[in-house]
Amino acid sequence: MTESVDVLITADRVPNYAHPGDAGADLHAAESLVLAPGERATVGTGVAIALPDGFVAFVVPRSGLAFKHGITIVNAPGTVDAGYRGEIKVALLNTDASESYSIEAGDRIAQIVVMPVSRARFVEVDRLPGSLRGEGGFGSTGLGEHKSGVNA
Repeated sequence: MTESVDVLITADRVPNYAHPGDAGADLHAAESLVLAPGERATVGTGVAIALPDGFVAFVVPRSGLAFKHGITIVNAPGTVDAGYRGEIKVALLNTDASESYSIEAGDRIAQIVVMPVSRARFVEVDRLPGSLRGEGGFGSTGLGEHKSGVNA
């Protein structure tokens, strides 16, 4: 069984889960606008929350908007810290090269996912312990072997 957490909220429209078991609750636009091809805009949701200490909310794109219309979130996932009390706004981007996209007040524009979060205690050391991956970064796995026999 999934545990729930109480999140205090003021909202023009309270986020809702579309289906049982959904991780993200839909956030709706509080304003209307048109996003031209390649344009980005910050869109208000009319939602402000008070998360309990030890929790974070992530604002993530809606898969249907991304797939069907190329609408995504510039800083995905957007992070809402427990101490933030302002309106949640979504930095939307129209990635379509030729079509504008109209957003009407009330449209579902993003999802919010509330999760527990650990606070790290950063411990300085002279050297990190080794690992199988080592210092391999971007593109270092799954690209196959180069002629030299070294993974890229």
